Amino acid sequence: MTRADLSKLNLSDSITCWGDIMKYTAKETRYDTMPYRYCGKSGLKLPALSLGLWHNFSEVDDYDNMVDMLTTAFDMGITHFDLANNYGRPVAGSAETNFGKILKSELSAYRDEMLISTKAGYYMWPGPYGDFGSRKYLISSLDASLKRMGLDYVDIFYHHRMDKNTPLEETMGALADIVRGGKALYVGISNYDAETAKKAESILKSMGVHCLIHQMRFSMLDRHVETEGIIESTHFAGMGSIAFSPLEQGILSDKYLKGIPADSRAAKPDTFLSEDRITPELLCKVSALNKVAKSRGQSLSQMAIAWLLGVGGVTSVLVGASSSAQIKENVNALCNIEFDKTEIETIENILSK
Repeated sequence: MTRADLSKLNLSDSITCWGDIMKYTAKETRYDTMPYRYCGKSGLKLPALSLGLWHNFSEVDDYDNMVDMLTTAFDMGITHFDLANNYGRPVAGSAETNFGKILKSELSAYRDEMLISTKAGYYMWPGPYGDFGSRKYLISSLDASLKRMGLDYVDIFYHHRMDKNTPLEETMGALADIVRGGKALYVGISNYDAETAKKAESILKSMGVHCLIHQMRFSMLDRHVETEGIIESTHFAGMGSIAFSPLEQGILSDKYLKGIPADSRAAKPDTFLSEDRITPELLCKVSALNKVAKSRGQSLSQMAIAWLLGVGGVTSVLVGASSSAQIKENVNALCNIEFDKTEIETIENILSK
């Protein structure tokens, strides 16, 4: 019987019996090498790398591979696992369901050593209450997320995107009440512009709740958070920052340098990376960046992660993975996150073309 078979059982006695055989034990060395950084003006530390479950944790993905990725990440000091209510395409919520099963069967003994986050803001269910930023939607969504994961609380709950049609006071009021109600220890925002983020932080502060963190799209190829002043205002407000899509859906790797692989995201329909985005001009940049990475003794993906942690100045980088090998590859980026002046200038020249 595999873990996937076990996850479908409802008999607690059977789960306990098999759990005695298959129970995961974390490595004692898991905290020896992972750097942890304070998240803004708070006492909470985030690992330099966090694991996102946006892809590869749905009901159509391999369950044993999910277990392998989560336990490998934890063994390497990754304590932060990031989800959202609608992760797990094609069935929204299935990533939280699978995570909850693995948490119960493999990781329950380590719950206090883990940071678990989820989000709400994008479409989750039909009708007027399953989207955006109303109090009704946010609290209902979190209740459903907690049920799917089998948790009493999450460590961080995010509003996933701005909602110009809902008063910001209502959205932030819901986040504040979620903290006061014990359903989340901290709250954060995601995909906010600089002005709205500043207002959100101020409103939460007036309610006695700290806005812990801003989750933002940020990579060497997408630097709008710099040009629009988002990362600067985030840090000025005392929030931590976490970057998602650090590899631009795989563009910042050597994956596309020899063409578009059949199993890549660009080759698949209904993904956020279209094939027509892989232009000759873009590949020229990627090739030049790859040469810089090699001169540093890194893969391009490792350098892209290191750049965000060093030059980009983020608290943590949120990586996705399809295998434990990818997680190990990403963690090895932490061996060299320093850039000398010449390297920075070379990278800036490449990116500016």
